[in-house]
Amino acid sequence: MSEPTLPRIAVTMGDPVGVGPEICLRLLGNPAIRETCVPVVFGDASIMRRVAEACGLPAPDRTMALADWAKVFAGLAEPSLVDIPTVDLSDIRAGVVSGATGMAGYIYVEEAIQAAVKGEVDAICTGPLNKEALRDAGVPYPGHTEILAAKTNADRVCMMLTSDEITCAFVTTHVGYHEVPGLLTKERILDTIELADSAMRRIRGRSPKLIACALNPHAGEGGLFGNREEEEIIIPALERARREGIEIEGPLPPDTAFLPWRRETTDCFICMYHDQGHIPLKALAFDKAINVTLGLPIVRTSVDHGTACDIAWQGKANPGSLYEAVGLAAKLAR
Repeated sequence: MSEPTLPRIAVTMGDPVGVGPEICLRLLGNPAIRETCVPVVFGDASIMRRVAEACGLPAPDRTMALADWAKVFAGLAEPSLVDIPTVDLSDIRAGVVSGATGMAGYIYVEEAIQAAVKGEVDAICTGPLNKEALRDAGVPYPGHTEILAAKTNADRVCMMLTSDEITCAFVTTHVGYHEVPGLLTKERILDTIELADSAMRRIRGRSPKLIACALNPHAGEGGLFGNREEEEIIIPALERARREGIEIEGPLPPDTAFLPWRRETTDCFICMYHDQGHIPLKALAFDKAINVTLGLPIVRTSVDHGTACDIAWQGKANPGSLYEAVGLAAKLAR
């Protein structure tokens, strides 16, 4: 059988007790997705069948064992499920995370990364994991970004969340607020700017305009607030970026950086910490935003929402973010 012309996208099921299985079922059954790529869900067939029954959705049409994947991937042209039984999940209940569900979700991601590194898929798109479940499983990474960086030996990575309304890239992510100032360096900020600039050139097809947010209120007010992070760390990094030809403004006070007129002319905001960018982005584009890990040797996108355990297995989950994430993964893969 000839190799398919559409890109193959490995989609991880996410934590089994969250909304990941449901949105993956909806993805596999969406005929519009089949026009842009071949989605292949890496997950547990028994869980997918349980969730399909609970939500009144069709079970996957095509399922294969992980051991058979290497034999068929080259000719795969239909949406499929790769069955990856991990730990015993027979007793799990919807919405109740545990070390077992955390380990299962982690293994799906590991297998998808391996497939991408080997060239068996053209990109990966990850479903939501629960950080508490990962911790209880003994996984030494707080989230997808850190897992991907470690498993692909990437020298520098950053998280970017993108949507039609707003795009943000992050210098730091899953750390406590008290840790942020100590993690900010000129090099780390410049890495984030360079990665965001490169990514937006690919997405927009032109030279982008960036804005960097300050760390402190009022951008430090000339050193009155904070420990002169703006003057000693952020501003020197921006100056270096400008010398490289990158168009970037800032550092701007975060409370005015995201005003509507600024968003209209800004391709990406460089944010110093997690909630600085997540709050405006989720307020504006919760069901449409896409998480992209920049700096990897593979293409990786993700939904920009959590496991939503309160509505898991109830047929209520909105698959919009997954559809957008898979679509961008296909675009970047091409």
